[in-house]
Amino acid sequence: MQIRNFSIIAHIDHGKSTLADRLMQATKAVSAREARAQLLDDMDIERERGITIKASAVTVMHHHTPGAAADDLEENDPAAPEGEAALTGGDNAHGQLFMLNFIDTPGHVDFNYEVSRALKACEGALLVVDATQGVQAQTVVNAYLAINENLTLIPVINKIDLPSARADEVAMEIEQVLGLPAEDCIHVSAKTGIGIPQLLAAICERLPAPAAPRFTQTRGLIFDAQYDDYRGVIVYARMFDGSLKVGDKIRMMGTGRSFQITDIGKRTPKPVRVPSIGPGEAGYIVAAIRSLADVRVGDTITLDNDPAPEALPGYKPPTQVVFCDFYPATTADAKGSDFEKLRDAIEKLSLNDSSFTYIPVHSEALGFGFRCGFLGLLHMEITQERLEREFQTEVVQTAPTVTYQVVMHDGSRLEVHNPAELPKPGTFDEIREPICKVEIILPNENIGDVLKLCSERRGVFKSQSVVGENRQMLTWEIPLAELIYDFYDKLKAMTSGYGTMDYEITDFRPNDLVKVDILINGEKVEALALICHRQNADFRGRILLKKLQKQIDRHQFEIPLQAAIGGKIIARETIKAFRKDVTAKCYGGDVSRKRKLLEKQKEGKKKMKSVGRVDIPQEAFMAVLDQGE
Repeated sequence: MQIRNFSIIAHIDHGKSTLADRLMQATKAVSAREARAQLLDDMDIERERGITIKASAVTVMHHHTPGAAADDLEENDPAAPEGEAALTGGDNAHGQLFMLNFIDTPGHVDFNYEVSRALKACEGALLVVDATQGVQAQTVVNAYLAINENLTLIPVINKIDLPSARADEVAMEIEQVLGLPAEDCIHVSAKTGIGIPQLLAAICERLPAPAAPRFTQTRGLIFDAQYDDYRGVIVYARMFDGSLKVGDKIRMMGTGRSFQITDIGKRTPKPVRVPSIGPGEAGYIVAAIRSLADVRVGDTITLDNDPAPEALPGYKPPTQVVFCDFYPATTADAKGSDFEKLRDAIEKLSLNDSSFTYIPVHSEALGFGFRCGFLGLLHMEITQERLEREFQTEVVQTAPTVTYQVVMHDGSRLEVHNPAELPKPGTFDEIREPICKVEIILPNENIGDVLKLCSERRGVFKSQSVVGENRQMLTWEIPLAELIYDFYDKLKAMTSGYGTMDYEITDFRPNDLVKVDILINGEKVEALALICHRQNADFRGRILLKKLQKQIDRHQFEIPLQAAIGGKIIARETIKAFRKDVTAKCYGGDVSRKRKLLEKQKEGKKKMKSVGRVDIPQEAFMAVLDQGE
């Protein structure tokens, strides 16, 4: 039996998950009764948004006759094997048996780490390109990720059944931009099944088999994990050397902990038990692992009684670019159980999504919580939604910030993930902000609007190149802080949805950056502070105060809202107090009587203000997200 390990990579919405569905149906891993759209997207949030968030690994069997014409391959076998039969290829099979282990990956830039992890476990990749949209920004990035891992690429042009498809033009785009020969492209329609037999034949013939084992000892790479309340931590591993079977005692080379395997299986896509997994194979391992700290994605599994001499390279840690704080929703009189529940939820989620980090923090306004790092704004939004849906926790989230570098007087560098951590003015030399190389692919008619948008965001133009007959690629250097809020939304709006972008942090550069403090009723609220360029500080401060004025409810006393840089107030708004007409009962008499009542009310308001507490709703913390026009 031959083995082929590959990933399906593409820009968002180019048809990866649909292609995975067709591959499973063509190999009889899924019966017509079980089939549904985006079968591998098993989270509700994935199905609702129509995007893939988690990479999904599947094993299917396929019979292929080398040298046989792909057109002669059977597309529909009346017998659709299920369960263990799916791992043998079913009955009435012909040709050589191939085990195909493939991973359906996300397409959005924020989940790029999932793609890079999946590629480490493969020898090849299917690069899917939409026949109507052509090469997009994330297509280029994912292709270079695969090339850097020395993977064999098969370009696949999808959606050729659409009336607006331009398959031959897109094939030339792939050759021009990525250097992959246009004649190597396979034309398919994942929706209708056109070209799927030819694609399966290409996978078997063009993708390389797994490399021969380097050691006789067992070595397996953990590429994913998830927590199950009944079975503990379920580990997904790709074997490189040796084999594992039920009953083996394994050791995690990174953590040093040992466990006994109680169950081994593969997703076909249903979980199916197997007696063992050998070199080149992938599967899940259950070993009664109860502690989340005992498993690290990227760690190496080996046998306890015959350990491998060296661990596998593993994964490079992800670089978080966006940070925000999560607090339990009941913050005013927060109970310890709320914080514990949030901590357990974040620990379990971090096992399943190793691309975000968290550390405990404390805020006077919001109590105990966690500062979390994410790969982007969508990643942050998805994580918050998963915490609330999968773990039933209510979360208060502060506005996102980026990492800054502060150069102190002695030359040392301090990393700042939150404006509250910024040292006092005069104690440091300069603040450096992250600069991103941004590649934007867009239609020719929208170039003027996008150039203006990038210039407004303090961008520096670098290059411009032609991608196709009607599209060009612009390269800019833009500060990350200008990208993370609404840049992508504005780009999509300007280009009617045809513009795409990808970015990576290249370096940190000094700039005239200042911290803007927000004072509510004379008290600083650190969760609302922000770091921005000095020339934008007044504008950002005024916009934020106007938004806070709408979000914070009126109280019995007047509430001043102020924005300040150091000790200098740069903007102010006021929330007027509720006012009772205390002179209503005065229908005559001397005016001094009315004055006496008004003075008494005034004194009462002063006293109330001195002890009054301003309740700040969650919407106020999110107001800093929208920079306004």
